[in-house]
Amino acid sequence: MEHSPKTPKGESSPKKSVMDNLLGLLRIRVKRGVNLAIRDVRSSDPYVVLKLAKQRLKTRVIRKDINPEWNEDLTLSVSDPNQPIFLTVYDHDTFSMDDKMGDAEFDIRPFLEAVKMKFEGIPSGTTITKIQPCRSNCLSEGSSVIWKDGKVVQDMCLRLRNVECGEVELQLQWIDLPGSKRL
Repeated sequence: MEHSPKTPKGESSPKKSVMDNLLGLLRIRVKRGVNLAIRDVRSSDPYVVLKLAKQRLKTRVIRKDINPEWNEDLTLSVSDPNQPIFLTVYDHDTFSMDDKMGDAEFDIRPFLEAVKMKFEGIPSGTTITKIQPCRSNCLSEGSSVIWKDGKVVQDMCLRLRNVECGEVELQLQWIDLPGSKRL
């Protein structure tokens, strides 16, 4: 008996491509931490972990700094706009488990709704929408989605939960991919 060249032995149908469900990429610039908790003697060695579904990305460790500047871009593939993104800050420890320094989560739906709109011809710097802090988000202040240099961007400052103090500043930017499902 011969197997069809299209389906390898053991597969019942042509393999679904990752691109079939992919809407695009979300680039998250982890800018900086503000007044993070002290977990070592006088400071902390913080890094940030972002999670979306099964994806997990992390920034580099900044040594002995409770106001670290990462300015690091992490890119997540988005298939389901309804899934929140989870952010956790850790203190890197060499000889023991890393200490948790707080967490936050944020909803990308308002940002993605703005991305769907067409903005050609409007001035750079135009505010598309504002998201206010509330019980259901971790925003420490209002967050604006802005049309800037031909792209939709959102700056946000997240107040960390489950910790005595600390905030993390982020910027979101959407990347359309050729061949993806798109928004």
